[in-house]
Amino acid sequence: MQLFYRESARVRLLALDALPQPEAEEQQALNQWLATKRNFQRNEVASQRWIKTCSAGYITELILHPNGTLEEFTLFKREKTHGEWQLVDGLIELYIEKGDNTYRCAVVANQGSSIHSAIEYKNGELHAYLKLAQMRPA
Repeated sequence: MQLFYRESARVRLLALDALPQPEAEEQQALNQWLATKRNFQRNEVASQRWIKTCSAGYITELILHPNGTLEEFTLFKREKTHGEWQLVDGLIELYIEKGDNTYRCAVVANQGSSIHSAIEYKNGELHAYLKLAQMRPA
């Protein structure tokens, strides 16, 4: 629901406890939005490189390894961090540690594009709207 509200007419991020119940008109819009989404498949996720960017402009490269680990590099300075990923109910769940901070999100696949989206939490707090683009295999 958070991602739906962010990607629909409401442009700000809403905390989970602030999410309204969709009214009839919004329910129809939600159903139309859901029709543009799909489940990720493991074979398209593992061993892939991704570009991740957030609404604040921070850009990184992610490598999702088949064993469930991930590496994240800042795009220009190539600073490296580690984390974990898993495929749960068609969503890619990411967990990344950077210093004292932890970041979590669930990436939702788009039907007609290789650019996908997520809502990110930093240390359990609502943090950013993300876009993740799958890179073509080398």
